[in-house]
Amino acid sequence: MHSTLKALATATSAILLTGISFAAAAQEGPLVTAEWVQENLQNPDVRIFEVSVDTGVYERGHIPGAINLAWHTDLVDPIRRDIVSRDNFEALLQEAGVDEDTTVVLYGDNNNWFAAWGAWVFDIHGLGEVKLLDGGRKYWEAQGLPLDTATPEYATSAIDLPTEPADLRARLVDVLEVVEGGADVSLVDIRGPKEYSGEIFAPEGVQELSIRAGHIPGAVNFPWGGAVNEDGRFKSADELKAAFADLGIDGSKPIITYCRIGERSSHTWFVLSRILGYEVRNYDGSWTEYGNAVGVPIENPSGTVWGKI
Repeated sequence: MHSTLKALATATSAILLTGISFAAAAQEGPLVTAEWVQENLQNPDVRIFEVSVDTGVYERGHIPGAINLAWHTDLVDPIRRDIVSRDNFEALLQEAGVDEDTTVVLYGDNNNWFAAWGAWVFDIHGLGEVKLLDGGRKYWEAQGLPLDTATPEYATSAIDLPTEPADLRARLVDVLEVVEGGADVSLVDIRGPKEYSGEIFAPEGVQELSIRAGHIPGAVNFPWGGAVNEDGRFKSADELKAAFADLGIDGSKPIITYCRIGERSSHTWFVLSRILGYEVRNYDGSWTEYGNAVGVPIENPSGTVWGKI
């Protein structure tokens, strides 16, 4: 009797695992749907992370099994202006039970703004194929899908990250090379039109400022929110390709995205690189570095002067 029950349990587990593996393998590409996530909540090969602008929303309810990543403590270097170090990030992933075969899914509030930044950090440290939940927290909640307040724990993994980061990051020197004509690269400024034109220095209430307003010479403007629909899901690849082509961004040459501190531009980095397949780096120094740098040129159509807005 005991052996019969054991065999039945083994067979049932095999069926469940087979179904889970099929569901996991069925979702190709950089995005996963809410339905796919719901089908894979118990999949041990899938790990879900929430990276929200408002880190407090996780405690009020999150996707069951999801791990919270606070963008301002977990994914940055607390001393330098930098992303999380390889060693600290590796320890974080080990604690979360992530290994080389884990399918990582990120989601967050505000149309996946910081979740996309998280994806950029994951990719820099060698994860490479992390996915975003299309629509993020907004779509999940709108569909009435389950939320949980329990904090999950997973068996520690032994993942070993690459020692060299992926080349997904642009530095000030790279941008200056473009401005000075030494590199044929498209610059995409994803801030709001008033920031781009120099009419305002930054959105109201933000803490990170530049002493000058305007944009990097030669940059085109595509506000990041233009890549998503009202329900928070990304527009189709054809729609995105057409929208960027109208600005001369067609993937025929490398691209650098930037914003004010590099987070919003990660969203556009994800669109251009992961959805459209273009060669893209994100300049996380962005306008707070460029606009404060000494001796570098800007374009400021509004003619604003620091202290005399």
